Amino acid sequence: MAESHPELESEQAHVDLAYERLDESRAEAVRLKDMVEVGRGGTNQARWEREIFYENIANRLKQLDLGERSLCFGRIDQSEDTGGGSYHIGRIAVASSSQEPLIVDWRAPVAESFYRATGRDPQGLVRRRHFTSRGRTVLDLEDEFFGEAATSRRVTVNGRELRGTGALINALEENRTGRLGDIIGTIQAEQDEIIRAPMQGVLVVQGGPGTGKTVVALHRAAYLLYAHRFPLEGQGLLVVGPNRLFLGYIEQVLPSLGEAGVEMAVLADLVPEVRVTGRDEQAGARIKGDLRMVNLVRRAVRDRQRPLRSDLVVGMGIRKIRVPMAETKRIVDEARRRYRTHNAARKHVVQSLFEALGAHHPDGVAPEVAREQLAETPEVREALAWMWPVLTPAQLLHDLYGSHALLRSAGRKLNAQERNALHRPWAEEMDASSVVWTVDDVPVLDEAFELLGPRPRRRHDDVVRTYGHIVVDEAQDLSPMQLRMLTRRSLNGSMTIVGDIAQSTGAWPHSDWSEILEHLPDRREPRRAELTVGYRIPGPAMELASRVLTYAAPELTPPVSVRTEGDEPRFVAVSGATPGDHTAGGEAALIERLIEVVTEEAAGGGIGNVAVICPRSLYRAVVEGFTEAGVGIGSAARDGLDRQITAVPVNLVKGLEVDVGVVVEPSLILEEEPQGYRSLYVAMTRATKRVALVHAEPLPEILR
Repeated sequence: MAESHPELESEQAHVDLAYERLDESRAEAVRLKDMVEVGRGGTNQARWEREIFYENIANRLKQLDLGERSLCFGRIDQSEDTGGGSYHIGRIAVASSSQEPLIVDWRAPVAESFYRATGRDPQGLVRRRHFTSRGRTVLDLEDEFFGEAATSRRVTVNGRELRGTGALINALEENRTGRLGDIIGTIQAEQDEIIRAPMQGVLVVQGGPGTGKTVVALHRAAYLLYAHRFPLEGQGLLVVGPNRLFLGYIEQVLPSLGEAGVEMAVLADLVPEVRVTGRDEQAGARIKGDLRMVNLVRRAVRDRQRPLRSDLVVGMGIRKIRVPMAETKRIVDEARRRYRTHNAARKHVVQSLFEALGAHHPDGVAPEVAREQLAETPEVREALAWMWPVLTPAQLLHDLYGSHALLRSAGRKLNAQERNALHRPWAEEMDASSVVWTVDDVPVLDEAFELLGPRPRRRHDDVVRTYGHIVVDEAQDLSPMQLRMLTRRSLNGSMTIVGDIAQSTGAWPHSDWSEILEHLPDRREPRRAELTVGYRIPGPAMELASRVLTYAAPELTPPVSVRTEGDEPRFVAVSGATPGDHTAGGEAALIERLIEVVTEEAAGGGIGNVAVICPRSLYRAVVEGFTEAGVGIGSAARDGLDRQITAVPVNLVKGLEVDVGVVVEPSLILEEEPQGYRSLYVAMTRATKRVALVHAEPLPEILR
């Protein structure tokens, strides 16, 4: 049995004291919360103050609730030249009863050297200590010495010195739980440089599979909220993910870092009052992401601003009021000229029309009298609905997509095939339940709102929220229209854009980041950073995936794996299956063998979860086959990664990590996906321990 570290007991005592103070702080916050009653009594000012106080206490309680996560993960000892202090580094700051620091927040300036110090640049440290803990118990300590005291050989990968290699490897080899964990105790120097980079402007982070780009982006969000609490707490910080499966996967990271006030969303969440599900086919998604849609929507709005086609005639008994058609044209032209948004001009059009009706009234009445007499007449109501209707984005696009004539008029810069890709049947009832929009419609709806503006009497509801900082993950898949939508929500041009060009698999695959930056705020020169070290993927698996990368994105260099050793990828050819036979009988042999392979992998030692990554065309058959065989399997869209075995269609697997990835029919992925090699590259780089490829079709040449 290995001998324990001589200072393990004293460090445990220090951690126990910190937890004791944490528990006391939590109990005090609970007492304060119980004392505050947010009710209806008192003045508005008093109620407002109580609500703010209550909200602050509730937020504090969230910060103090660490659950099973360890409070402290390290310590630094400074040299005499830099003060000679000793600081324990943890998730949140904890002070003794005399206000002496017991734990320093990992984001504090003094903690920076814990992440940045190297043998060549100790940053004033003589020792850095890493804790291996489980909950409140310190299991082991690992020391790194600097300067004259340095005795251990330092590990470098791709020219970067790794810190705390023991703690790092232990963390990497832990089983996956179906939720992304934080890396707060094992952040490496190249990651920390990105996390603490200045907030202003756009920062683009390129990172290959396993480099930790997602957790780096989330830790950056937590750091920025700490370092720029004012103004970000008021302005807001938004994290945008590619889909809800991904958001569910990352949702625990920020609370584990003491930050619960960050808004997390997919793009559809940013457009209210619409129901969004599914995606368009490639042709429709491509055109809806094209910037030509800006002009199409602009013309669609203009097409709903129309003078009457004949004089307006309103009967009043035996008398009639006649407003010439030319006058309605003057009203429309003036409204277009004077107002930026469509709905804002409605009041002007209404007022102008009643002025005209009053002027042409046989008795020459004032506009107010004309309005009182004529507002409810069918002729006037129909005239206003024709000339300048109040519109929501959903109403505008519903009418536009449902009419070939409107599409031709608005889409003059689109060809017939592109206009047909936009057409959809017109629903009899226009409400939130009857009209369902796709993910690709969202930026077009947003563009429509920009031109339409809030509806009358709905100004407080129809508001585009802006944010002081926006973090966007998997940004390489965003279309120009989606990027334009995000730019619209940036208050000051401060954004962190994270992704991997080699994993760009959507309808708008980008070849480099310059294409993306064209559509983002340009108030400051954008900065770029790259994560070059791969932590998650074992060397043998990364070596195989790198063969695919030479086709997927030949200009990119694969990340260098920290874990050079690991299990070799497993290739399983299905005997008895006929290549190209995708009938039920042909699929049966494939799925039968697949079940055997997955069951073997799930039963292997030290395995937490297994993802069955399959072509979209086989997804339903895989789920049904496992269920019929009595083998429990989760559906990614329904269960996330909460089950030990989960079927994931290849288009949803991006950004996730599992212990074992079983990739089904690589050749079919190449054939079916628009960016086949990139999709296959994504599929093969999800596993932290093993990769298996199960196939009835011949393997692609690059994998043989």
